[in-house]
Parts: sequence; C-alpha cells; structure tokens
Amino acid sequence: MSKGKETKRHIVTQAATLFNQRGFEGTSLAALMEATGLEKGGIYRHFDSKEAIAVEAFDYAWRSASDTRLNDLDGISNSVDRLKKFIANFVERSPAVAGGCPMFNTAVDNDDGNPVLRARARKALRGWLNYLTSTIKTGIEMGEIRKGVNAKKTATLIISSLEGALIISRLDKDREALRSVQSHLEAYLEAELRLRGK
Repeated sequence: MSKGKETKRHIVTQAATLFNQRGFEGTSLAALMEATGLEKGGIYRHFDSKEAIAVEAFDYAWRSASDTRLNDLDGISNSVDRLKKFIANFVERSPAVAGGCPMFNTAVDNDDGNPVLRARARKALRGWLNYLTSTIKTGIEMGEIRKGVNAKKTATLIISSLEGALIISRLDKDREALRSVQSHLEAYLEAELRLRGK
C-alpha cells in the first residue's frame, strides 16, 4: 500500500470513531486534526470536504459492524440457527465501532440533516433487512421455517429489537437490555419460526 493510501486509511479509521461518537456537526476539523495527527492540508490533500471524509468513515464503520455481525454465519446451515447466531454476534460483539451502531447513529444524526449521510444509513438498513429477509425466505424454502412467516416483518422485528436494546444498554451503561432481547428473540424464533424437528 502506498504512503498516500496508508494516510487516507488512517484518516478514515480515526474519523470513523469521531463521527460515530459525535456526529457530523459535532466533529470539528480540529478534532479530526488531533485524532489523525495531521494538519488541515494533510487531511484535505486526500479528501475534498468534511462530508467526503464522513461518507468514507461511515462506510468503514458500517463494514466493521457488518463483518462483526456476520462473523461465522457461513458455517451454519440451518436458517433459524443462523438468525440466532446473528443475534448473538450483535449482542456479544456490540459495539463494533466506539460509539454504538453506525447506522443508527448516522440515521438519527442526519434524519433532518445531511442528505448524503442519511442516504448511506438508509442503504445500510436496506442491506441488513435484505440479508435477514433472504435468510428467512431461504429457511421457508428449505422447510426449516414455517410457511406463512412474513420474512420482511420478521427481519424488521429483529432489527428494531436489537437496535432498541442497544440504545437502552448504552444509556443504562448495562448490557441487560441486550441480553433480555436476545433471550426473547431466540424464544420467538423457536416458537414462531422453526418447524418442529428442523
């Protein structure tokens, strides 16, 4: 990797934490300079604007979060067990980036603000919904999940429950809400989705 690419990657990794913790408006150039150890010119040699840094920082943070949540899922053949592992990864390995879930933080920070970052958060949510929906539909096709289960509604329930529990856990500085939601979702998957004996 060239020195320029290394520097750009360094800026992105440091900025990811700042933007995830402080938001777009709350992250100043001075904070970026302090975190990266670079002067203004050193930062803007690699990026056209603060927004360009924030976009790449979000993409980096979301990849980190996604990789953490999807860790070890490929080796699980049963769809219900894969969903349970996804939930466990979210609970046991959150946050993947300091400050909490990058999608949630960016969505809240930019719901009425920066349209480019809002679009990035929406794209991340769609990707997450699509993955879970696809997993559930595959489970139905494979005879592991009951026919008649609404895959998109179930995926939305899982995401909403996990994100809500993460916020409560962060506010309370206690992981109890995450553990409670994990237990509830696992019981729900067993009772409402899994076909008996599968």
